Amino acid sequence: MDIVIKSDNKNGILNERMYSRNDKPYGKSWEEWTSKWWQWLLSIPKESNPGIDTTGEKFDANQNDPDVVFLVGTFGGSAERNYTIYADKSILFPIINFTTSYIEEPFLKTESELKSRAKKDIDDIVNKEAVVDGMKLQDVEKYRVQSPVFDLTYPENNVFELSSGSTRAISDGYWVFLKPLSPGMHDIHAVGSCSSGKTRVDITWHLDVKE
Repeated sequence: MDIVIKSDNKNGILNERMYSRNDKPYGKSWEEWTSKWWQWLLSIPKESNPGIDTTGEKFDANQNDPDVVFLVGTFGGSAERNYTIYADKSILFPIINFTTSYIEEPFLKTESELKSRAKKDIDDIVNKEAVVDGMKLQDVEKYRVQSPVFDLTYPENNVFELSSGSTRAISDGYWVFLKPLSPGMHDIHAVGSCSSGKTRVDITWHLDVKE
């Protein structure tokens, strides 16, 4: 049975309320889950994509997985969103992450080049923090996840304004994978930036967790 984060217990270390990096929640590794997160997010056309949502109105609490709800940050910049989710689902969200593909960067020709490109981008991240209900993530470096190379399909009018079609992609970044939250209100904050400050994300989710 999954441990539930109690809404009235704000003390402690966030890591204790998360899956460990060696866990395979619902039979999948963190690497597999982060690939699935990107496949889901980038399949959504720009007009309804939650990554460019300023309020939370484009969020679908049901999504397409019975066990895990995906929270989405921004593609750069700040946002504050109000979501309603269900207490029986675990929660996966990025602190800061990166993806690329052969369509996005056609000069990349091999899986090795995809991996090096993603690694280089995330190696430059100097600030990465996550706080849930006042509990801060410790040892953030342990929660860096580089996915395997995965299949990805960009729809028409995709968020990156790329040619539509199928390709191969990879992601890298820092993630939090929470066990189910108890019913009630919960606040999650994540922030990350690169060494120059050019790349920066700052996201707050106010979650109303229902039975």
